[in-house]
Amino acid sequence: MAHIVEISNKKGESPVWSRLRVEAATVAAGEPVLASMLHAVILNHDRLEDALSYLLATKIGGENMNIMQVREICDQALHDDPGIIKKVAADALAVMDRDPACKGLIQPFLFYKGFLALQAQRIAHQLWHDERQTLALYMQSRVSELFAVDIHPATKIGSGIMMDHATGIVIGETAQVGNDVSIMQDVTLGGTGSERGDRHPKIRDGVLVGAGAKVLGNITVGDHARIAACSVVLKDVPPRCTVAGIPAKPVGECCPEPAKSMNHMLEED
Repeated sequence: MAHIVEISNKKGESPVWSRLRVEAATVAAGEPVLASMLHAVILNHDRLEDALSYLLATKIGGENMNIMQVREICDQALHDDPGIIKKVAADALAVMDRDPACKGLIQPFLFYKGFLALQAQRIAHQLWHDERQTLALYMQSRVSELFAVDIHPATKIGSGIMMDHATGIVIGETAQVGNDVSIMQDVTLGGTGSERGDRHPKIRDGVLVGAGAKVLGNITVGDHARIAACSVVLKDVPPRCTVAGIPAKPVGECCPEPAKSMNHMLEED
């Protein structure tokens, strides 16, 4: 196992950023072929927001918008809303805490497309707020192409979010996602028709949404509720309730914090 390289923390440096830098330095020392990439993406920067801006720019930049343009956009969004970077840190910790395959912060930051797609959406959401809607939609389209995750820039999303595997996640314009929510792959938070206005689900704090679940319409999924895999939810879900089936129906209560425990097991009769 590679030895841990010590890096002195700067005063006021966030614990997440400090740990990410230590992990990056450790991997760079033990896997020299990745050292150049790790220095470019993480170790050459002084702040988490600078590293994130650089990383998203290298991912999203392409023929129609070069890396420097994307980086300037990201830098401006992160400057305009300092709260974004706090959510980024909370998301990274959520992934590390809830995903047993995740061994540290460097994995979601560099490699997990759910994490990266979510942070790109946070940038696009700031653009939407600033009335730069066409640019925000361009970002959405590019992220969908890259990561197979399609989240509208207007969607309001809290902090401490885990999107596990993430392939096929679709979240509509007027959807809302609270804090400490876990969403598995192939989940849709969508509408039920062609009506306009407020038409998408509201997912409250601490909810666990199982793989392949479809939550449709302007409905509310209450705090710490749990939606079983492949369910189709068309009605409100009470807090701390488990629903399953097509259409989904209550099948009992759930553990106190389903999103954090990632407990998908249903009680047998």
